[in-house]
Amino acid sequence: QVQLVESGGGLVQAGGSLRLSCAASGLTFDTTAMGWFRQAPGKEREFVAAIITFTWRAGTTYYADSVKGRFTISRDNAKNTVYLQMNSLKPEDTAVYFCAAHYGGGVVTESSGYRYWGQGTQVTVSS
Repeated sequence: QVQLVESGGGLVQAGGSLRLSCAASGLTFDTTAMGWFRQAPGKEREFVAAIITFTWRAGTTYYADSVKGRFTISRDNAKNTVYLQMNSLKPEDTAVYFCAAHYGGGVVTESSGYRYWGQGTQVTVSS
């Protein structure tokens, strides 16, 4: 049984930093990527970042334009954990952040290819 458990969310002032963690268990060897998405109130869920976990492309990262240069996705294979380091946070980064596991050859920036999702962690950035 696959479980993805996010942690590290909270309230931070604009310009501050947070590091989100996603502890994974039960994933199979054919997981192709791990990603972070977010959903703000009244808005659709949107892609934030992803890291390839399979084949020769393992370690390749992708970012939404809105977070590029401020957020960094990484993984610790020994701990089965994926991280999202968020710096220079802005009020518009306020959302529930979800970790997800991708399978197959679909585009990792789209939610449709992600088979398993965590419960989410709230990030609130005050101005």
